[in-house]
Amino acid sequence: MSGLFHDLAAPGVQNLQPYLPGKPVEELERELGISDSIKLASNENPLGASAKALQAIRDCYTDIHYYPDGSAFKLGNRLAQKFDVDPACLTFGNGSNDVLELVARAFLTPQHSAVYSQYAFAVYPIVVQAVGARANVAPAYAPHHQSMPLGHDPDALIDSIDDSTRVIFIANPNNPTGTWMEPATIIAMLDRIPANVIAVLDLAYLEYMDDALKPDIKSLLATYQNLVITGTFSKVYALAGLRIGYGLSHPDIADLLNRVRQPFNTNLIAQAAALAALDDHEHLRQSVRLNEEGKAFLQQAFGKLGLGYLPTMGNFISVDMQQDAGPVYDALLHRGVIVRPVANYRMPNYLRMTIGTMEQNRRLVDALTEVLA
Repeated sequence: MSGLFHDLAAPGVQNLQPYLPGKPVEELERELGISDSIKLASNENPLGASAKALQAIRDCYTDIHYYPDGSAFKLGNRLAQKFDVDPACLTFGNGSNDVLELVARAFLTPQHSAVYSQYAFAVYPIVVQAVGARANVAPAYAPHHQSMPLGHDPDALIDSIDDSTRVIFIANPNNPTGTWMEPATIIAMLDRIPANVIAVLDLAYLEYMDDALKPDIKSLLATYQNLVITGTFSKVYALAGLRIGYGLSHPDIADLLNRVRQPFNTNLIAQAAALAALDDHEHLRQSVRLNEEGKAFLQQAFGKLGLGYLPTMGNFISVDMQQDAGPVYDALLHRGVIVRPVANYRMPNYLRMTIGTMEQNRRLVDALTEVLA
């Protein structure tokens, strides 16, 4: 019977491998017989949500019997003000993953192809294959590239565009590698993308980037009408459990995305928390400062352990174990330290490690030192 149902599924779904999140901490502790574990696997903000966001959540409890604002009007106006764009440019999603899927549903068919880089975010191939489109995977920079190993190669991405291409996905920084492109490189690349190809610039980790590396969002949107920029409240704003993200694009593209968007796809509590989080500037500063301190500490520690790691502008570091990383991952698990293996990205020797609090970072380094010894 299961074979029958498989044959009934859409062609793109039949061989689709779903995204596999890590197991809940409680389940791992029960399985392994451990306690007091730390989770450094999902690139979450270790500070948690801001006090203003938490208060906003409490304040809207009494309204949860109402449907949310389907257009997220207040949040849309606030984000439009933040980026100095027209509110008509906004599309909201149940996380930025949702916006990526909306792009695929709106612009891709089995007759079309989409381009993304080798080692790029796992959701890109999922949304492309789900609609039956073809993936043109561009080779990334070589592992020993002098400045950006395993990073996006702009020339390779452009060369992967063909007459059937309708979407190109560009992650900046990219997960799981943490690698990025300079603003001038992004502009030069967008100049070379045909006007009939939707360019998706995924900026999930934007707030963690050095200021000099952050692209000028207003200018890019004004210059490139085929551009969609995605962002999220799951990372620096620490609202991952509420699932809310957004897209910024030309109003005509936003209109098309909103046509395929499910009504009420972002909930009332998420909208309220995101609106409050945008105004908690001190929480943002503390989160970025903690990440910078933790990144410097971990990179120095990995160097002392003789481990290579990829350059990163995210809140995580991918570390080369110089061997199959699976046994190291398991050994860390048994010491109550949960990181992320990335063999599914064809990076079997790497572990991706979220930058935590300094206490968590020290515990990670101690556990890793013990395991490698």
